[in-house]
Amino acid sequence: MIPLRAALWTAVACLLGLPSPGLPQTAATAPALTFPQAAERATAAREGRPEEAVRWYREAVRLRPSWDEGWWYLGALSYEKGDSAEAARAFARFVELKPDSGPGWALLGLSEFQRKDYDAALRDLTRGLSLGTVGNAEIRDEVYYHAALLRIRAGEFELAVEPLSVLARAKPERPPLVTACGLVLLRLAYLPDGVPADKREIVQAVGGATCAGLALQAGAGPRFEELLRRYPKTPNLHYGYGAYLLRKDEGNAAAAIAQFEKEIEVDPGAVYARLEIAYELIRDGQHARALPYAERAVELAPGLFAAHNALGRALFETGQAERGIAELEKAVQLAPGSRQARATLAGAYARAGRPADAEREREALRRLEAERGPSSRSSLAREQGVPRKEEKP
Repeated sequence: MIPLRAALWTAVACLLGLPSPGLPQTAATAPALTFPQAAERATAAREGRPEEAVRWYREAVRLRPSWDEGWWYLGALSYEKGDSAEAARAFARFVELKPDSGPGWALLGLSEFQRKDYDAALRDLTRGLSLGTVGNAEIRDEVYYHAALLRIRAGEFELAVEPLSVLARAKPERPPLVTACGLVLLRLAYLPDGVPADKREIVQAVGGATCAGLALQAGAGPRFEELLRRYPKTPNLHYGYGAYLLRKDEGNAAAAIAQFEKEIEVDPGAVYARLEIAYELIRDGQHARALPYAERAVELAPGLFAAHNALGRALFETGQAERGIAELEKAVQLAPGSRQARATLAGAYARAGRPADAEREREALRRLEAERGPSSRSSLAREQGVPRKEEKP
């Protein structure tokens, strides 16, 4: 956990629209300690005497439970000193008072992660990110990193790629990030401190190349080639190299496809290698060649919407419109929040002479655009299995 200084918490508080430090609103004076007195003492102690500040913030929010600023700083100071239980309680109350606060949900999720309440942490980090901002750059990086770890732990490896890519470009090859990148590419559902001893060496080696690849560093290619010499039969390494080649330059499609084919030789059950080939061939207009790759991907992963999407497109474009639409409909059933899936289905309906169905899908797409914004993409809302760039149907 990165220690976050009081000044950073104040900066985030300003972002949230909380009152600036100073005397709180006055309340009626009573013989016992009043809320304004407790809040004034908490504010005065916050910069240099955090333990004392925590005591006074506890008292102030006891006297006035609706004081959102007090709950924020009680959570912030508790988190900074490692008391994740009190931090989680404080941030939970804060988001009750300010449910649209991305930073509040994000810090609640980080506190829950420290408590090992991983399911709640993933839920609340995801909600924080969906609200648009989670605070300053330091907190954002913490949120991205921990959200990626939780996706890895849950086996949702594709959803960990985007936040790790952001971090790799900003802060390449920090040891914790290297471990996370290695776990993603090797499809190992561990948190870093749970990696078995016999896998640590390969996780670090693969993680270094993967970080370099996500950051599009020029030296990533040779590092992948060295990995393949050292671990020629390890699944996912050819896939990782091919994905890097595509990210680096779409003119590398032939070389990337060759790597994906080698991946299938190493691992006949490789779903994503087949999907990458299928989507590359679809982009190139080679729908008949894409068809067997998409069909096999659906057989291997019937619950993956991107596989049905690829198969539906390949079928539709090879003259099998009815079967193609059925597969595209299945993709939407599996991922009703996917804009790409709905846009593709709407286009297929329109071309098949079903205008009412096409308009229904367009209306659903408009609702999704209104909810998320036409170009916004939360780092944790990336659609699993979607090709590396959005395509128009």
